[in-house]
Amino acid sequence: MRRGHPEPDPVSPGQESVWDYPRPPRLEPVRERLRVVFDGVTIADTVRGWRVLETSHPPSYYLPPGDIMPGALAPAGGGSLCEWKGQAVYFDVVGTKRRAGRAAWAYPHPTEAFAALAGHVAFYAGTMDACFVGEERVVPQPGGFYGGWITPTIVGPFKGEPGTMGW
Repeated sequence: MRRGHPEPDPVSPGQESVWDYPRPPRLEPVRERLRVVFDGVTIADTVRGWRVLETSHPPSYYLPPGDIMPGALAPAGGGSLCEWKGQAVYFDVVGTKRRAGRAAWAYPHPTEAFAALAGHVAFYAGTMDACFVGEERVVPQPGGFYGGWITPTIVGPFKGEPGTMGW
């Protein structure tokens, strides 16, 4: 067991452990189809996404703005700072019947190591109707603060649950 960290879950063939992901995080392209459904409508659909891999976190997925339905995002104000990616901005996700506040974020001017993410948008899976990696429906990262997407190919335990802040 790592000092202050949990014992990683066993990894089966075809799975990845978040405890094998690097710190600082790594950015890599995603060849699988990524989809986001909100208010009964597919608002984002791409095969040109990116994922960020960071120790103890399920991947966060970023979709290019051209593959997001026009009008689905509205600036939400405020922001946050990631030590690795830079200054984030937030969006409300807007449907015809409902709106999810601060349910997506982007890095308009990311750090050099994450330059490919410029303008790409990530969504909190827990506030969407559904998010998919390939044909797998994702489970949101626990806790509500982080935006990772969990699929059956990713094993933890994951940062975000109570008691994990110090990981």
